[in-house]
Amino acid sequence: MDLGLTGRWALVCAASKGLGRGCAEALVGEGVNVVITARCETDLLATAAALRALNPAVEVRAVVGDIATPEGRAAALAACPQVDILVNNAGGPPPGDFRDWGREQWLAALEANMLTPIELIKATVDGMAARGFGRIVNITSGAVKAPIDVLGLSNGARSGLTGFVAGLARQPRLAGANVTLNNLLPGAFDTDRLKKTMAAGAAKTGQPVDEVAARRRAAIPAQRFGTAAEFGAVCAMLCSTQASYLTGQNILLDGGSYPGTF
Repeated sequence: MDLGLTGRWALVCAASKGLGRGCAEALVGEGVNVVITARCETDLLATAAALRALNPAVEVRAVVGDIATPEGRAAALAACPQVDILVNNAGGPPPGDFRDWGREQWLAALEANMLTPIELIKATVDGMAARGFGRIVNITSGAVKAPIDVLGLSNGARSGLTGFVAGLARQPRLAGANVTLNNLLPGAFDTDRLKKTMAAGAAKTGQPVDEVAARRRAAIPAQRFGTAAEFGAVCAMLCSTQASYLTGQNILLDGGSYPGTF
């Protein structure tokens, strides 16, 4: 299926690896020009080179910086001629016990996982509406629907973003102008983030990481962890011209782990 995205421009945050990279790869495969950001220059430039090899017909621009800072956001936005597609993504805050977190840890989580996406949305959404096309995809977490006890910082910050997006997506001035905002909620995907979370669980219980990973896979109906490529494919679908009637939704990708009906 042609997703109708050839020639569009996308800003994909935290795209040097993991789910962000998966989204960038899928969009590049659909003929989208991309600006990718990340803090690690080595990883980012390697990813940019791989994206250019994937589709030499598109333009790939790499911006090194922390998207959670005003300077990082300004540099990323300046590199993108126009933002038709915005994929908000940032590394999740560390796991732990809320009793050990102070105001500094909470503010850092909110800055990265709630306020930064909102700032980027604010900077781009009205331009999208004026042009008559816009797609915003926020990578949040399955923990928004089924909280994970050791991820309290993420549970709180990402839930705040979810509530904000729910209201904004339903503004007629956006939805009526072919601008959609949706959230992608990953479950257990084979990424560095998952490895860190499992390592924390292993340290907490005193069990080997391999055993923790095996139990985690066994608890997923699909009996495996997800891949960045399949996550990216769903992201590209949400950005397609065919998805213009889908907005304000939370799309859960978790291999069937969530036990609820709704």
